[in-house]
Amino acid sequence: MALNTWFAKGLTAQEYMNGMNVNKDEMKSIYGRFALDEDDISILESIRNQSLRVLVLTEDWCGDAMLNIPILLKIAEEAGMDIRFLLRDSNLELMDQYLTNGTSRAIPIFIFIDKDGNEKAVWGPRAPKIQQLVDRLRKPLPDKEHPDFKEKQTEMIQKLTNAYKEDESLWKEVSYSIITALKHKKLHV
Repeated sequence: MALNTWFAKGLTAQEYMNGMNVNKDEMKSIYGRFALDEDDISILESIRNQSLRVLVLTEDWCGDAMLNIPILLKIAEEAGMDIRFLLRDSNLELMDQYLTNGTSRAIPIFIFIDKDGNEKAVWGPRAPKIQQLVDRLRKPLPDKEHPDFKEKQTEMIQKLTNAYKEDESLWKEVSYSIITALKHKKLHV
């Protein structure tokens, strides 16, 4: 299926938000507190004339989506990009074309397309510095077979989620990474 067809099938931001059962308040909170700086706005103004649109593969339970989507929304508003959301688990045909490291259905994935449906950039599921943070927090976890693994993993996820919700420097890293991908049309998957 062509990317324009996927885009037409997608939910608007409002439809996606209305259907959320998890992380909705947290996402709205990040959106309400995040602001682009003047340099970002200047770069996004130069991207505006490209008439880009964004397909977002996501699920509401995803902590990375909770962090990244509000920032994407601000970027899209500034750059005049229309966004459509597709739930990963209902759209595996598309998801499987954007696997992280060729194997993982990690989300969110942002697919930037032009008016003709040509892919221009892909971003996700995490900014490189966020991935480094995740890797650092995962490193001390015991083996999956260890009796404490589930408890330690839950603690790690809670710590990461709290950082996502409150650490504005992480928000800036995500913004920088997405804008850099747009500027250079780099693929981050």
